[in-house]
Amino acid sequence: MLRTMLLTLSRQNWLRDWMQNSPSAARFTSRFVAGRTLTQALGVCERLRKEGILATLDHLGENVTSIEEARASRDAYLKALEGIADSQIGSTVSVKLTQMGLDISEHHARENVRQLAARARELGTRIEIDMESSAYVDRTLAVVRTVHAETGNVRAVIQAYLYRSEADIEQLCKEGIPVRLCKGAYREPAGVAFQSKDEVDANYLRLMRKLMTDGVYPAIASHDERMVREALREARERRLEAGAFEIQMLYGIRRDLQKELAAGGYRLRLYVPYGDAWYPYFMRRLAERPANVWFVVRNLMRA
Repeated sequence: MLRTMLLTLSRQNWLRDWMQNSPSAARFTSRFVAGRTLTQALGVCERLRKEGILATLDHLGENVTSIEEARASRDAYLKALEGIADSQIGSTVSVKLTQMGLDISEHHARENVRQLAARARELGTRIEIDMESSAYVDRTLAVVRTVHAETGNVRAVIQAYLYRSEADIEQLCKEGIPVRLCKGAYREPAGVAFQSKDEVDANYLRLMRKLMTDGVYPAIASHDERMVREALREARERRLEAGAFEIQMLYGIRRDLQKELAAGGYRLRLYVPYGDAWYPYFMRRLAERPANVWFVVRNLMRA
C-alpha cells in the first residue's frame, strides 16, 4: 500500500512543484542532496574534505531515452571531473549506466564510460559504476570489465541481497577489480534475491569478509552500524591499514557515525548526489522499497 501511494505521489505535478520550490522542502532535501549545481556540490565536497571525509559525486539522473541525453550526462560528469581536479578534493564520481545510455545502446554506454574513465585516470581519480536492478547486472559487469582492462581505474558495485553476488565477487577479486559492497535498494523478486533482513545481513557479512581477504581496495557501504563495526573488526584482525579499504555512506545519513569514523582515522567516502533530477530520484528510491521511508525518517531524528 505504501509503495503504491509513493508511486502515485511521485506522478503528482503539484507535489513535485511544491517540493522543488518550497523553502521547507528545500531544507529537508538539502540534508540528502548537495544542491542543483556542480558548484554547490563541489562546495559540499570541500567542506567534507576539511572534516576528513572523502566524496563520490553522483550527477542525478538515470534511464535516459536518447543518445543525446546520454551524451549530456557524460559531459556533466566530465565537468565534474574537471571541477574535482581544480578543487583538489580527492573525490571520485559514481555513474549509472542507464544514464550513459545502456537502455538504448550498450555500445554507446560503454563508449561514454570509457571516455569518463580515461579522463579520470588523467586527472588522478577513478569512476565508480553503480549497480542498478538485477536486470542490468550482466551488462553492467561487462562494461566494468572492458573499461577496467583499458584504464584500470573503475570500481564495481555489488549488492549483497542478490544470490549471484558471491560468485560475482569471487570473479571480480580474481580479476583485480575493486568492489563497493552494499546491501541493495531495489525491489527484487524471491527468485533472484534474499527477502529477509537476516539473510541479507548474513550474506553481506560473508561477502565483506571475502573482500577484506581477497579484494583490491574494497569499499564497504552501509549505514547499519553492526555491519560497519564488523567490517572494522575484520580489518583489525587482518591488520589492514586504514588506507587499505573505505567505508562508504550516503550524504546526510548517520552523520553521528560518520563523525566517529572520521575522528577515528578511517577512510570514509560519502555518496554525494546533486542536480535537477533530485525529485524523481528521491521518490523512486522511496517507492522501490517502502522500508526506505522509515529509514529516512529514523535518520532525520539522528544527529
